Amino acid sequence: MSKFHQLQRLSLGMLVAGMPLLAGAQELGKGGSMASGSAGPDGAQNANAQLERCETPKGTLAVVEPQNQVGMNLQRYGLGSPTAVIRMLVQQSNCFQIVERGAAMQNMMQERALSQSGQMQGGQNVGAGQMVAADFIVTPSVVFSDNNAGGVGGGVLGLLGGRAGLIGGLVGGLKFKQAQTSMLLVDTRSGIQVAAAEGSAEKTDFALGGALFGGGGGASLGGYTSTNEGKVVVASFIDNWNNIVRAIRNNPSLIQATSGTASKQNAAASVQAGAAAEGDVMVPKISGAKVLRQAQDGAPELQSLQRTDEVIYLGEERNGFLKVQSGRGEGWVKKILLKKP
Repeated sequence: MSKFHQLQRLSLGMLVAGMPLLAGAQELGKGGSMASGSAGPDGAQNANAQLERCETPKGTLAVVEPQNQVGMNLQRYGLGSPTAVIRMLVQQSNCFQIVERGAAMQNMMQERALSQSGQMQGGQNVGAGQMVAADFIVTPSVVFSDNNAGGVGGGVLGLLGGRAGLIGGLVGGLKFKQAQTSMLLVDTRSGIQVAAAEGSAEKTDFALGGALFGGGGGASLGGYTSTNEGKVVVASFIDNWNNIVRAIRNNPSLIQATSGTASKQNAAASVQAGAAAEGDVMVPKISGAKVLRQAQDGAPELQSLQRTDEVIYLGEERNGFLKVQSGRGEGWVKKILLKKP
């Protein structure tokens, strides 16, 4: 036997023997780690030990379905929406209470419609005013780093030559090199972003087919818990959510009710939205609004306006007063007392 053929046999043996070892080498940020266990009123059960946790929930949270492009990218690898996995991870972390805003929302509204139509038995107590608002919204995204033709697979096939067909299926299972995810956490009421983080995971093993190692092949390779691709995406989301938790865990309140000082200064210095322009017709907000002869409190009164009276804005503002043309001449009215009809 030539040295070349000996090298071929040695390489094939090393490849097949080494695959199980590679399959187990996964950790957050570098390799896959699956979501596991469950979550319920009694807390998390058998959750991933690497999942970061909070002592008490920070509020309620809704998980947004990924954008269409993200969904299409996931479908390339036989994966559906990741929201169910993310919701379980969030609940297991104990950082938020999850509110339903997904597929079951339609069924919830259906129950309320049945109650309103009188189809339900008496005393069912289903109706308006019962649902809990989402304090925060999290939006997930996924980006894949694809393999190139000159990677590990190409080198192994070139080395094995005629035996390439024997392991072609193995190499073909390595569909992407890395999954990178991102999550954006937003205050629902104000729309201000509270936190943002990325996560990543990669897998260096091959997707082994059932024909070689028995079991686990075929239809079972269709989701996040049964395919290498799905496991890598889940691992990335765990890494991602852990980064979010670290950013918010020690903050006593995540509510971002108002903008910062700089934003308020920017708003004050900008053109006012809905501001009156010269020549606009304006009406008083209340009866008794006074048209004064000067732009100052205590100035002589020109006219007292009724709710149905109209004035023309003359385009000048001074000391919080607008100069107007009323039925009795030009005068000044407090800005806060006028509005567009």
